[in-house]
Order: sequence, then structure tokens, then C-alpha cells
Amino acid sequence: MNQIDLQNRIAIITGGARGIGRAIAERLLASGARVSLWDVDAAALALASEEMGTPETIHTARVDLANLASVEAATAATMAAFGKIDILVNNAGITGGNAKTWELDPADWRRVMDINLHGPFYCCRSVVPHMLSGGYGRIVNIASIAGKEGNPNAAHYSASKAAVIALTKSLGKELATSNITVNAITPAVIATDILQQMKQSHIDYMLSKIPMGRFGKKEEAAALVAWICSEECSFTTAAVFDLSGGRATY
Repeated sequence: MNQIDLQNRIAIITGGARGIGRAIAERLLASGARVSLWDVDAAALALASEEMGTPETIHTARVDLANLASVEAATAATMAAFGKIDILVNNAGITGGNAKTWELDPADWRRVMDINLHGPFYCCRSVVPHMLSGGYGRIVNIASIAGKEGNPNAAHYSASKAAVIALTKSLGKELATSNITVNAITPAVIATDILQQMKQSHIDYMLSKIPMGRFGKKEEAAALVAWICSEECSFTTAAVFDLSGGRATY
């Protein structure tokens, strides 16, 4: 593992109790950062905190990302625990199942938008003022190749991730002179528990689109995110990094 210097940096990772979020947390911890894990699952948070670090290096907050007040409370708790926020990784997301667009339950559409789009907006809205006060920041939004290409039977998920890409580009431009970068990654399928939310036919479809013929690994996502979070990634903002095994065409 290549060493990335994140000494003395404080990172928030949403959806940090499992999957890609936990892998990112582990990588940032290994690079010297302290992390605040935000997740809706209190039991998973407790387990992750116990297994990954110490009270000095890990803070946890149970957060409903669809609720602005919950996000603001978690931000205040993180500031109280660590005194600053340098890094925000908007990782939490749901697929919302699979269906034709005209057969989607509007409640499923709204829930996906609440978590995948409104959640990152609320987090950025709450955290950016603290980064501005500190004169430094790195924001990484976990989007998806679906946001660039649109996956059939997943219009809600695809639309939410396309919106995250647009949010990344807008916010990155707004903060371009503030020493705060905002970038996104667009993974193809990463092998995590999120696959359990999908139909097997949809999983097979997505695998067939990847030239490498395999799904990505969460450790590969974590490695890319760690570098984007570092001081070395200083002249790239409002950008999108592909992590698609050759699927992406632009």
C-alpha cells in the first residue's frame, strides 16, 4: 500500500460503518487522519468503531442524511470532538431497487433522491463553512458510472448520481479560490452488500458492461479517494475520476 500523508487531518465519511465507506475510513486512518463515521445504523457504527481504532482517532454519529437538522447536529458533534473538519467524503447511498421508469413507486424515487442527492447537499451545506473558516478542504462525492451513462431499470439511482456529478462541478467552481477542492468518483459496480438491493439480472447486466470482466474492489475505491483527499491533489477540482474497469467512454 502506498503511503499518503493525511497526518492531522479530520475526515467525515458518510455511510462509514460498512462497505466502501468503511474501506475509505480504514485507508484514511492508515494515512494518519482521524475520522468521524456517519451512518444511520447505530449497531454497525459501534462495531466499526470498536474494530478500527481508538476514541482518539474515531468519532461516530448516527445520522439521517435526509434530515438537515440531523446532519447539522452531526457536524456540530464532529466539531466538538475534533475541533475542525478538513475532509468530507459523501459516500452513503442506496439503489432503491430496480424497475422500469413508468413502474417506479414515487416513494422509492423520493427516498433515493433524499439519500443520494439531498444528503450530500445537506452535508456540504453544513460542512463547507467550517472548511472556509479553516482555509482548507477536500470534498469527495461518490457518484456512479450510472450517472454518466444511465442504467436501465434504475432511473432514480442514475438520475441521483448524475445530479451528484453536477453538484460536484458547481460547488467546485464556487470554491476554486478557497483552497477547497470538490471532486467526484464514478465507480462501476464495487463488490459490497449494496448488491443485495439489486436483482440478479441487473447485476449481470452491469458486469457485462465492464471490459475488465470483474467488479471493482472497495480497497481500490479507497485508494483513489485517499489520494484525492490529500494535499498533493491540489490543482484538480470540479472533476470526475472514473473507476469503471474500462466501462467509461468519457
